[in-house]
Amino acid sequence: MNRLSAKRIAVIATHGFEESELVSPVNALRSEGATVDILAPVREPLRAWKDKDWAETIEVDRTLDEVTSQEYDALVIPGGTLNSDQLRMNPVAVDLVRHFFAKGKPVAAICHGPQILIEADVVTGRELTSYQSLKTDLENAGALWANEAVVVDRGLVTSRTPDDLPAFIAKLIEEVEEGVHDPQHA
Repeated sequence: MNRLSAKRIAVIATHGFEESELVSPVNALRSEGATVDILAPVREPLRAWKDKDWAETIEVDRTLDEVTSQEYDALVIPGGTLNSDQLRMNPVAVDLVRHFFAKGKPVAAICHGPQILIEADVVTGRELTSYQSLKTDLENAGALWANEAVVVDRGLVTSRTPDDLPAFIAKLIEEVEEGVHDPQHA
């Protein structure tokens, strides 16, 4: 039996997401039986970023304004500097992140993905990691930053770079299996 067969996972992204940070977790979640929807601000194919250049495109399943956090069991936020910067400027994306935290649902963010967590004001007092360049931003927002491959804090899973994907994916699957945690501040 697949570990996540009854779970529905949201992945939020836009143009410039780091290819491996979206594709690898999505493939792993689907291989465990989860239903995974790619959500974006607009319904058009999204261009990935890989090795300092544009890469493959992926199809968007639903737009951010078509969904609510109640429809999903967990949220995944891939990195990519362009992706993260655009999402943190999107009020609908920021509100969606806040709602996942308010409901205590697992959230996983890798590399530059935690930028939207800062914008959503959900990192105060939380231990997490990210791409090294976000350390000061996260600490200034009240987070406790750790330089580790993966950090888990009450349903929040974070990792630093694509090199950490195996640890990130393992903890993501574990947290989705565990389900809702105590409601988190949002």
